[in-house]
Formats: sequence, structure tokens, C-alpha cells
Amino acid sequence: MTAVIKKSRAEGCVAAPSSKSMAHRLLICAALAKGESEIRNVTYSEDILATLDCLAKMGARIRMNGDTVYIKGIEKIFDVSESEFFCRESGSTLRFLLPLLLLNGNQQRFTGAGLLMKRPMSVYEKICKEKGLSYTQTPDAIEIKGTLSGGDFTVKGNISSQFVSGLLFTLPFLKTESRIRLIPPIESRSYINMTVDAMNAFGVNVRWEDENTLTASVGSVYQPCSLSVEGDYSGAAFLDAFNVLGGNVAVTGLKENSLQGDSIYKKLYPLLKSGKPEIDVSDCPDLAPILMTIAAEKHGAVFIGTKRLKLKESDRGEVMKQELSKFGAIIHTEENRITVEPSTLHKPKETLSGHNDHRIVMSLAVLASVYGAEIDEAEAVSKSFPGFFEVIKGLNIEVEIK
Repeated sequence: MTAVIKKSRAEGCVAAPSSKSMAHRLLICAALAKGESEIRNVTYSEDILATLDCLAKMGARIRMNGDTVYIKGIEKIFDVSESEFFCRESGSTLRFLLPLLLLNGNQQRFTGAGLLMKRPMSVYEKICKEKGLSYTQTPDAIEIKGTLSGGDFTVKGNISSQFVSGLLFTLPFLKTESRIRLIPPIESRSYINMTVDAMNAFGVNVRWEDENTLTASVGSVYQPCSLSVEGDYSGAAFLDAFNVLGGNVAVTGLKENSLQGDSIYKKLYPLLKSGKPEIDVSDCPDLAPILMTIAAEKHGAVFIGTKRLKLKESDRGEVMKQELSKFGAIIHTEENRITVEPSTLHKPKETLSGHNDHRIVMSLAVLASVYGAEIDEAEAVSKSFPGFFEVIKGLNIEVEIK
């Protein structure tokens, strides 16, 4: 799919999409609860559909009505009969659910699409080896077998928080008191806190013992809830970016005191608008593509903490360098640092590539509204924000989908 975007100024009022990060967590907690839960304001992105598919195969009974999902919890989490789980391209689905499926001792197989099976999973591989469990990863699948036992889990704090969240969901089911000890520095702490918040909302006693140690009481039972998913700062960042580039867009539906780490964009955009700042993206790697885009159009910037950008749906630092250079941007990439130089941009002379990465496509679309451009692989937005192009059409952006 190709999106042809003409030079146009965004204006209007729009509600932020619902938070994909929080939706994953609430849906999983609902599936682990004894009884039926109601989760409202769910956006059915590809990642969320992957989680719903896998939860259903685990035994959750799921009914969708509009943007509301009704989930009756898994009755036998220790005896899941299904053995193969397709996670599409969702790293969250894979990393959140894998430890839960180590509770029953059966052989389980995870598959995925795109680059999912190439994304790092060494945390779980190490835990399985230490616990005497079987773990095999190939370019096509991950296979596990064995029953996870309790105790202390030591995890590096500078890896994806999704591993920590996956273990947290599992701790209440283990037979002995267990802890997760994080080795500093801890990146993406805000995402870990989102998991703690979601579990507490479902009645599970999970807490920080100190700044580096998490625990959840053995025998804590997930209780059914009726909750609404808050607005997504990660998605709103693209809509609000139009304002930095001359638009007039009001984005509604965002929780003011949200735990979402990407809410930091509200503080970062003014810095990019007024000068050439140095910004650490280690706690908000998903914002890096749109931050680089704004920096290229404005006064440049230096981004540090960028090494994790290589481990996303694409190598986001290199990909943004490649695509923004088509507008005339000058960007230097290093191992853990990216410099965007001040430069004069222009309409690209060639088609842009979305690199099958939703955040790349949306970032390029924002800049394309200033100069005009064509973007291939635009369908990648369905991973997190399936209605993106319809939304920006409603904001007066001229878009043609081919």
C-alpha cells in the first residue's frame, strides 16, 4: 500500500487512540482473573489482536462488542491444551505470555511474522537454562518445555521491560515467594510501573521492595474488573507533532498524570522547537523516529541512548537516516548516539519506504504534510494505529491511498 500525501496543514480536534501498552496489560490481567472482566476503549491494532488470539488459545473466553472486550478468565492456567501460539509481529505478546505458558510443563511453540523471531529473547533463554527447562529458538519459532519454579530472577535493567512484565504476570502463580532483581541502570521503568498498576487494579499484591526489586505475593488472585483503556501518548505524539510543524491540532483523551513513559514528548517537543537539544531516548525509544523527524525539520538535535533502536521492527536509527536524507536531512549514526544536523529540507525526489515499521511510516507522514511525498509499505500502521490515515484525513491532511 502506498500513501500519497500532498502538502497540507493539519487542523482540527481529534481523540488519541487507546493505549496499546496498557491494553495489552489489562487484557492479560483480565484473562488471568477468575470471572468475567470488561475492558473498554480497545483499539484493535495487529498487536492487540495477536494478544487476544493467544489468550483465547490459552482458554480465555473472549467476546468483542464495538471497542469493548468481555473476557472470562482462563480456568486452567496450569493445563493449557493448545501448544502453538502465533504472535504476528507483536514482541509484547510473545514476551508477556511466554513465562505464563511455562506454568503447565507442556511443550509450547511460538511463531510470528516479520522480524519477530529475530528479536532478542536471551532473558528467557537464560532463565530456562538456570531452571533446567527446555528452550530452543530458531529463525522460525521458539519452543519451550518445563515447569517454571519460584525463587529470585535476576534481570539486567537495561533490556526491554517486556521481559520484566512477563515475569511479573507469572509470579503470583508460582509456589514459592519470588522476586525480580533488576541490575541497574533500569531503562523503561515507566513501562514496568504500568504493569504494576494494571496488576494492582486486578487485586494482585505486587510492589517494589526497593528501587531495584519487585515482588508479588504468592497466591494473590486476579479479580475481574471493569476498566477503560486510557489514551495513548505514543500514538498522540504523531498527531501533536503536526503542531510543531505549523498545524493547529487539539489532541484529547489523554490522562494527565499517566504512567506512560512516552508522555515525555510533551516536554521534548518545545526543546526541539526552540533549539538543538541533547535528548536521551533510552526510556522512550518508540519516540525516536518522530523526534528525529522534528529535529530534521527544525534545528537539529543529538540523541543518546539509541542502541536499542536496532532491535525494533526495523533498525530505526539507520532507517530514519536513510529516509530523512531523501528530504535533504544530514544525520550521523553511531553505536549509541545519533546526531541530526540543521539543514534545509525539500520534497523527496523518490518514494519513501516505510520499512514495514508503523512508527517509521507515521513519522514520515507527518513530515510529508510539509513537503509532499509518497510512502510505500504504509499498511504497517495497522500494527499500532490502524486508523491513522483516516484520522489525519479528518485533520485536513490530503492523503490518497493506492
